[in-house]
Amino acid sequence: MLKQHLQFKLSQKLSPQQIQLMKLIQLPIQSFEQQILREIEENPALDSGKENETSEEEYGTTDDDREIIEAEDIDIDAYLSDDEIPEYRLRAQNYSTDDEEKHVPYAAGISFHQQLMGQLDTFTFTDEEYRIAAFLVGSIDSSGYIRRELIDIVDDLAFTENIYTDEKKIRHVLDAVQQLDPAGVAALDLQDCLLIQLKRKAKSPEINNAIDLIENLFGAFTKKHFSKIKAKLKIDDQALKDCMREIEKLNPKPGAAYGTNTKMNAQIVPDFSIQLIEGQLQLMLNGRNAPELHVSGEYKNMLSGYKEAKNKNKEQQKAVQFIKQKLDAARWFIDAIKQRQHTLFETMNTIMTFQEEYFLSGDEQKLKPMILKDIADRIGMDISTVSRVANSKYVDTPYGTKLVKWFFSEGITNDAGEDVSTIEVKKALGDVIDAEDKSIPLTDEQLMQVMNKKGYPIARRTVAKYREMIGAPVARLRKEL
Repeated sequence: MLKQHLQFKLSQKLSPQQIQLMKLIQLPIQSFEQQILREIEENPALDSGKENETSEEEYGTTDDDREIIEAEDIDIDAYLSDDEIPEYRLRAQNYSTDDEEKHVPYAAGISFHQQLMGQLDTFTFTDEEYRIAAFLVGSIDSSGYIRRELIDIVDDLAFTENIYTDEKKIRHVLDAVQQLDPAGVAALDLQDCLLIQLKRKAKSPEINNAIDLIENLFGAFTKKHFSKIKAKLKIDDQALKDCMREIEKLNPKPGAAYGTNTKMNAQIVPDFSIQLIEGQLQLMLNGRNAPELHVSGEYKNMLSGYKEAKNKNKEQQKAVQFIKQKLDAARWFIDAIKQRQHTLFETMNTIMTFQEEYFLSGDEQKLKPMILKDIADRIGMDISTVSRVANSKYVDTPYGTKLVKWFFSEGITNDAGEDVSTIEVKKALGDVIDAEDKSIPLTDEQLMQVMNKKGYPIARRTVAKYREMIGAPVARLRKEL
């Protein structure tokens, strides 16, 4: 049985324009500039750069739903009004052409794999061996390792290169590839990498002991069982120290070191700049966040022509409807950029004010506990908006370029009843670990006791979590001779 009834329902929906604004806020500068170029390309009513006329006409209200309306219902005069200079033509007050960023060109160089391939030409290979060697070089990751089993490489060569071979042949070619520079490249694992480097060194008692240690006692080496190593190698403390010193000189990631100057440069362009001038903080928004955009004057001329025309046919009416949609889209995009600029500046300015003690001193222990809600409440925006700014924007400070997200942290209450940032706690923990006696490093339980005495009431599991976050291994692996 069918029934009809009325139901009132209140719901919130984001318009396409609001969704696009959120996406614009989230974009870093490089992606933001690309989005602007796409908009200019897709919307002929949107122009960039300086306008030719001394004043530009204000175009009417936005049409959020982009509905098709009759040409006769369009108030053309509203689109041709020149009562005032629109706000979007005004630059941000904290930006001038003098602040424009100057780009330094980077040398293109050649890639890490290209350098390795160039070295292959110095070897004498058969055609098949060269193809296998090239495949092995192509399998080397950015750290310099081939992290695959030889049997898997045999299968890949058969399927992708139509080369049918065996592990023995692969091993023979791999031995040659492992002679490439830097030493240790094309290793199958860390043990292999260290051995390759040690075997290239001039022979000495220290090198011989190091080779014996890595080749036969690698497990004891990784666990730092020094007493077991001395007993197996029949050496004293001084000989073990000399042996370990040689191993410490080796590079566990030969590929990363060799490719540093030739890999593509990932350039970070800060959205904000904070300067300390005569004891006062000054925040500036990168001018690239406020490009010069305006609505095309040609489209205004089209509307003028339609208004003056005596006979308006259907084609002209369709053209006017199209022009109106493009003008509204251009005007909305310009307004969205203004909103983006305002949101970025307000968010970062509030963060700067909240963390003023840090920005004045550069002391990380002056950072206050701060979460997204703290900033969202102060600027009257949603937490998700602040998150979009924090996760994708960088700020240039007197103490280095930092991701905005870095300034956010949870807090704990110390023995004095003060709220302190977890950043401060982690820094204090790092200082304790750096100052410990490396011959008998502190366990997590002992670290907890030291931290508690310093006024940070944290549990052992919290110590373990923070220790991992600052990159400090467990006590056993921090032990030194």
